[in-house]
Amino acid sequence: MTTPQAAAGPRLTAPPPPSPAAGTRRRGPAHPGWTPWLYLAPALVVLGGLLVYPVYQLGLISFLDYTQAQVSGGQPTSFRGFGNYTDLFGDPEFWRVLASTVLFAGACVVGTLAIGCALAVLLTRVRALPRLALLLAALGAWATPAITGSTVWVFLFDPDFGPVNKVLGLGDHSWTYGRYSAFALVLLEVVWCSFPFVMVTVYAGIRAVPGEVLEAAELDGASQLRVWRSVLAPMLRPVLVVVTVQSVIWDFKVFTQIYVMTNGGGIAGQNLVLNVYAYQKAFASSQYGLGSAIGVVMLLLLLAVTLVYLRLLRRQDRAGADGREGEGL
Repeated sequence: MTTPQAAAGPRLTAPPPPSPAAGTRRRGPAHPGWTPWLYLAPALVVLGGLLVYPVYQLGLISFLDYTQAQVSGGQPTSFRGFGNYTDLFGDPEFWRVLASTVLFAGACVVGTLAIGCALAVLLTRVRALPRLALLLAALGAWATPAITGSTVWVFLFDPDFGPVNKVLGLGDHSWTYGRYSAFALVLLEVVWCSFPFVMVTVYAGIRAVPGEVLEAAELDGASQLRVWRSVLAPMLRPVLVVVTVQSVIWDFKVFTQIYVMTNGGGIAGQNLVLNVYAYQKAFASSQYGLGSAIGVVMLLLLLAVTLVYLRLLRRQDRAGADGREGEGL
């Protein structure tokens, strides 16, 4: 006679849960190892050839006594150590040019970001046809070569034939004669050819912001300035970081606009910036070692500014995250 349990058949039992080790083996290693570097290898090879080697040569020449005599083979190349840097830092003209470069680049960055961000917001407020016209005009300015744009701006403000003086009734006023008016003229040209990058990039970032967020801010009665400062700017922080760093790098190493519009740096070098100053030392004076030292100083300054800026932004992000956690508690 069979029991009820035997009649019902064998009892089914659930399989044991997989061990953590088995799950780990199925998911693969936690660290990808060398796989990302294999994907990045082609780009790193290209960057090594186009960036690392020239920077190495720049640094090497900055430690050498390298003039036209060494280039032509008339004299042997000798090692100077930090002699070029000592001569550079002991020259008062270098510090004057450095101060002018920092102030000029800072003004260009502020002007470029202000106009680019304002026009990006404007693009979201106008209809399709005005938006298309503004985008085409901005892209035309962006696509214009620097030397072409500089030549056009010099013609526009020419004291004899330029239409600007005629419209303003300034007669034969020379915009490039005075130091500050010449810097202002170059600044306008730099901002004109630089703001389209900021405008297009920020506009793309704004279009990615959810419309409900902007509608909620408008329903709360926030002004356009308040919406930008409290809603758009925090959400567009990664985009603003990119355009700011790019603008700092581009404006700090401006060469073509200064060289063309001020005829090589202005009267008695009053409009020199570091890039033009390095060109004069390296090629006009054949002091290639000293010019390379100026290039190394520029490279280190740009790296320092970029790293400090990124670190400040990281601190602000951490402070904001801590504040939000505190409000949640």
